[in-house]
Amino acid sequence: MNVTTKATIATIGQYVDQEVLIEGWLWNKRFSGKIGFLNLRDGTGFIQGVIAKQDVPEELFATAKGLTQETSIRVTGTVRAEERAASGYELNVTGVEVVAVTLDYPITPKEHGVDFLMDNRHLWIRSPRQRAILKIRAEIIRGMRDYLDNSGFTQIDPPILTPSSAEGTTNLFEIEYVNGEPAYLSQSGQLYMEAAALALGKVYSFGPTFRAEKSKTRKHMIEFWMIEPEMAYVTHAENMQIQEAFVKHIIRWVLEHCPQELKTLERDTEQLWKVVNEKFPVITYKEAVQILQDKGHDFPYGEDFGAPHETELTNHFDLPVFVEKWPADIKAFYMQPDPDDPTVVLGADLLAPEGYGEIIGGSQRIHDYDLLKSRYEEHELGESYNWYLDLRQYGTVPHSGFGIGLERTIAWICGIDHVRETIMMPRLLYRLYP
Repeated sequence: MNVTTKATIATIGQYVDQEVLIEGWLWNKRFSGKIGFLNLRDGTGFIQGVIAKQDVPEELFATAKGLTQETSIRVTGTVRAEERAASGYELNVTGVEVVAVTLDYPITPKEHGVDFLMDNRHLWIRSPRQRAILKIRAEIIRGMRDYLDNSGFTQIDPPILTPSSAEGTTNLFEIEYVNGEPAYLSQSGQLYMEAAALALGKVYSFGPTFRAEKSKTRKHMIEFWMIEPEMAYVTHAENMQIQEAFVKHIIRWVLEHCPQELKTLERDTEQLWKVVNEKFPVITYKEAVQILQDKGHDFPYGEDFGAPHETELTNHFDLPVFVEKWPADIKAFYMQPDPDDPTVVLGADLLAPEGYGEIIGGSQRIHDYDLLKSRYEEHELGESYNWYLDLRQYGTVPHSGFGIGLERTIAWICGIDHVRETIMMPRLLYRLYP
């Protein structure tokens, strides 16, 4: 093909009234008499190509009409603006070159069950919806890094193989280390980030975490990604302020960088702009329990919230809400007690609205050596934690941090029902997909 310009669908608006070459695949097609419509994709987006029998050689029209779904093709055509098109543009097709023919593509335009689609996840990600979600995932990561990198944070990479759990849980993936001793896949990089914060001031980790948690819900996966910032000389109150600014930055980033993808997902962007523009409410755990009881929930003080409780609380405010000062008995050993009431901790969970629930858990950490040592004894922590206690002996300072689950954040921002669609190959309970 003798063309002068190779273009992508994402940049097609730069070439109005010009002939371009698009290299991609046929997503689907529709022919009506002497005119055909080719829905093309190239990884950067989707565009409709229009081919008229009267304007092209008969052989070319026949080739286009015979194309099968997901056949890889090179298409030439003239770009024109089209307000009715989803992309705002169409391609008047003047040439089609078949690169590789696809026969019997499994995922046809008809409805398919979730199990079938998950079994074919490697192909399902080509669809407009799945592409949009993965594109938004990438932009959320970029937005997170943009905020942290431009706020003086340094990225640190903690180990994935650890000798113990960060929070003393039993939901660990155990493996045998090369010396025969047990090792575990990381559930959190937080403890290591505390060490890094005392070296570099403000740090964050970003990587996969693993929890052998037998929770078969729309919010749980076995393998997921976490961003865990940690900050020296930062209090609990300051920690919540940073979290709020961080979340607002991420949402604004997606709204500005992914308008077409949000449109594909039919996401209510007004709700997202509300999150950007309004202050997040802050309530105590005790106040949250009272709200639940006032709304008819038989919820006793001292228990963790389930999904219905988180939904009730966020519906009450219609915004992300911080629930702070939880009972110390149900939170991790390292959380700083409230000096005004040592039975609760200076920690908070951020609950996302619209039923998405907890996306962030954070706290001020215990910085007093004697207090942390007593917690070691209470929780019967072994020698593998001694290095963590050292941090309170050599240059300890008040410090805080938080962890944000990437997949839950994606599900909320995209407005989708299940976290299984938020990552390329999800690892779910009882099922290890390809």
